[in-house]
Order: sequence, then structure tokens, then C-alpha cells
Amino acid sequence: MATEIEIDKYYSNPLGYTRGLFAQTANSTPITNTIVETSLVNGGVGSLSVPANGFKVGDSFRAVAAGVLNVVNNQTIRIRVKTGGVVLLDSGPQSISNITNDVYSLNIDFTIRQLGTATVASIVSLGTFHYVKTSNAAIQGFSFNVVNSTTFNTTIPNTLDVTVQWGAADPGNSIFSDIFILNKTY
Repeated sequence: MATEIEIDKYYSNPLGYTRGLFAQTANSTPITNTIVETSLVNGGVGSLSVPANGFKVGDSFRAVAAGVLNVVNNQTIRIRVKTGGVVLLDSGPQSISNITNDVYSLNIDFTIRQLGTATVASIVSLGTFHYVKTSNAAIQGFSFNVVNSTTFNTTIPNTLDVTVQWGAADPGNSIFSDIFILNKTY
């Protein structure tokens, strides 16, 4: 017969997934009318940080952000995923136009491939950004991925951040997140 601890472990975590690491508890500040790269993440519960030497090969994570997006005609948006000053993932400028109070979803997956200092450590990251245009229910978006084996370093503390940068300052360009969740998936 299984003990209470074994039963609790099985039913509360049947697939062996680690529970959530971070959940945002309030909307982020809207990023609007600026070309300054700005964080899309607000405070919450849990942590976005991994201490020095805290990763293991194979550690895999998923971050999900969602919120509301407004964009005037013929604009660009750039999304970056960072740890400190190190860019893990960069969408580059992406064309986006004529969005009014549409909901977006940003999914980011990353896996630690190798441990060590910069030029030794390796992380692969993939992002997908989707939004549904309320005017015609068309799903649009873009995806981006990269393997960083030059500047990522697992021997120092790493704190996750996701930033947005508009190509032009316009009061009609605005994005905020009302959800940002980080989970460890392996």
C-alpha cells in the first residue's frame, strides 16, 4: 500500500513536471509612444532567477505572456528575451499594422544544452508571437529561434526578462502583459 507522501506526489505531480516558477500578479506597465526597449514583465510571486551553477543539462522552461496590443499602420515591434545583458532570443524588427485592442500570446521555450562560462555554455530558445485581429479574426504573428553558445553563462546568476521595443514612438503603439508565467517543463 502506498504511503500518503507517495500518493500526494503522484496525484499532485503525475507527469513529474516541476511546478510553476513565477506568475505575474498585476498588469505590466503599458509600453507605448516610445522607442526605448522596455520590460514586458511586472512583479509577481515566485522567481525569475536561477543562481550561479543552478542549471543542469536538459533543464527546459516555458514562459507564456499574454495581453493587449494596439498598433498603428506600418510599424515594427522587436521582442527580446534576456538574462542580464545577455540576449538569449531576438525577434529582430517585425512588421505589424492596424491592431486595435487585440489579444496576443507570446510563448517562449528554452533548453540548457551545455553548462559553463560564455563560449562553453549553450542554450536553445524559440519564441512564437501570435495575435488575433478582431476586425477579421485572422491569426497573425511570427516566430524566432536561436542557439546561444557564445555569451550565455551558467556559472553566474541568471534572471529572465522579456522586453519590447517599438520601431517608432507613436501614442497608438501600445502593448502590455496581463499574464506572464514561467514553468520548468523538464
